[in-house]
Amino acid sequence: EVQLVESGGGLVQVGGSLRLSCAASGFIFDDYATGWFRQAPGKEREAVACINNSDGSIYYFDSAKGRFTITSNNAKNTMDLQMNSLEPEDTAVYYCARDDHCSVNGWDYWGQGTQVTVSS
Repeated sequence: EVQLVESGGGLVQVGGSLRLSCAASGFIFDDYATGWFRQAPGKEREAVACINNSDGSIYYFDSAKGRFTITSNNAKNTMDLQMNSLEPEDTAVYYCARDDHCSVNGWDYWGQGTQVTVSS
């Protein structure tokens, strides 16, 4: 059974940092891409960053704004998102997901999400 479990969310002040983690199981991690998405209240879900675990190639979307860094550890089947200089606009539920490769619409499994709240 494919499982993706996020952790590391919480409450942080403006300008602070958080590190999210996604633990994957039930599939061959190296064969897939994993990515971070977020959804703020009343807004559509948006992509944050994606990493192809087969070759380590990385894609950042506009929401990452140069403040976020995605990494993965193929030996541990984990993916992290380091978020720095957090802004109130970063408040959202953050999800990790799986795809054959970094793409727009091919994400087939999702975690349950972890809440990030940035207070001003």
